[in-house]
Amino acid sequence: MTNSAVRILIVDDEPPIRKLLRVGLAAQDYAVSEAMNARVAMELVVSDKPDLIVLDLGLPDMSGHDLLARWRGEGMMLPIVILSSRTDEAGIVKALELGADDYVTKPFGMNELAARIRVALRHRLQTQGEKPVFQTGELSVDLVKRIVKVAGREVKLSPKEYDILRILVQHAGKVLTHRFLLEHVWDGLTDVQYLRVYVRQLRQKIEAAPDQPRYILTETGVGYRLAEGL
Repeated sequence: MTNSAVRILIVDDEPPIRKLLRVGLAAQDYAVSEAMNARVAMELVVSDKPDLIVLDLGLPDMSGHDLLARWRGEGMMLPIVILSSRTDEAGIVKALELGADDYVTKPFGMNELAARIRVALRHRLQTQGEKPVFQTGELSVDLVKRIVKVAGREVKLSPKEYDILRILVQHAGKVLTHRFLLEHVWDGLTDVQYLRVYVRQLRQKIEAAPDQPRYILTETGVGYRLAEGL
């Protein structure tokens, strides 16, 4: 998918932000449409059929959380990147758990936002046509044979370590909350400290410098992200 084929819907009630996004994204050959509130956004999703949505949480007629929940409840699978001035961990975690693909806080850099958009678009394409072998940098994970290699050398993982890595691979580039990982690996029957222990063990096995990880990145207070495209 090239940029010229990608349509992005900006949902934000601040005209200066919409203008900044319109100019910045158009310069990268994205087709941009705008909505200043939830009502218009819902109309444009139907009429414009965007490929990705950049969503502000502070809308005048409906909270971004509620709009996100409504769209996901209706089964809408479009990538949604949150762009918000809210920096509280609870608000960010709630958005991710409701189905946001990523988040960027204001003030933001256009290069960072564009990078997050590219990752969200790639992730959606991968979920539509998932490949059995994932590769990023020197890390490869064969999801069929359950073989993990670093620089061509096979790495032996415990079942729980592999489960964590498998879920991260399946959502590569996307922030996964602690709660999401706990529910999918332990059915929610443990606490976040166990997750941290296993992530630390996993890093010891796949990272060249576990204290400065290249692959499994920490989103402080939120969860973890597996880097892709290295």
